[in-house]
Amino acid sequence: MTDHDSVYSGPVPDPAAMRKQYRAEGLDEAELAVTPVEQFARWFKDAAVEAHLFEPNAMIVSTADAAGRPGSRTVLLKQFDEQGFVFYTNYESRKGRDLAANPYVSLLFPWHPMARQVIVRGVARRTGRDETAAYFRSRPHGSQLGAWASGQSSVIAGRAELDASYAELLARYPEGEQVPVPPHWGGFRVVPESVEFWQGRENRLHDRLRYVVRTDGGWSVERLAP
Repeated sequence: MTDHDSVYSGPVPDPAAMRKQYRAEGLDEAELAVTPVEQFARWFKDAAVEAHLFEPNAMIVSTADAAGRPGSRTVLLKQFDEQGFVFYTNYESRKGRDLAANPYVSLLFPWHPMARQVIVRGVARRTGRDETAAYFRSRPHGSQLGAWASGQSSVIAGRAELDASYAELLARYPEGEQVPVPPHWGGFRVVPESVEFWQGRENRLHDRLRYVVRTDGGWSVERLAP
């Protein structure tokens, strides 16, 4: 038995045998809001208020670098309106560098307990510094320090290095002291070009309705085969 095998105390579940039957209720074109942001607001409220999902604003952000190599990670949505979907990050992180080279991005909200997904595809643009500063000031003090302490996506020697950096910043900016906004940190607003609403249905015949932006700025809706 190898060291790898010794980790498991029993048989490993077979993912091919894992099956769930999704809901009978679906999503019809007549039920949709006029804009995808209005429709997203409805579903987001369902996820947060009705279903009480853990961090319903968690979304998978997928980017690709200049060579087309993809990367995905989970971040938290912090604002949405008709102008787009906003998240904040270190601009020197991998996703920040990817978006500097290739601004096209995909956002995925995986609301699995509700058998729902929302997929946003669009272009990411940096938020203004005033908007970034206003959000930064709203963060807890420790999170503000964390934005300075972490050189996000860079290789570090160990956890002790990160903790030491944070401790040094805490000594410099104790609770109640204003923390300056890092110049390398800020927001991205994803301006949607398409937004797909996916509702799981029985027999894998899911409903997939996608809003696509028109040249006049309005939206068309198309149904996709599951």
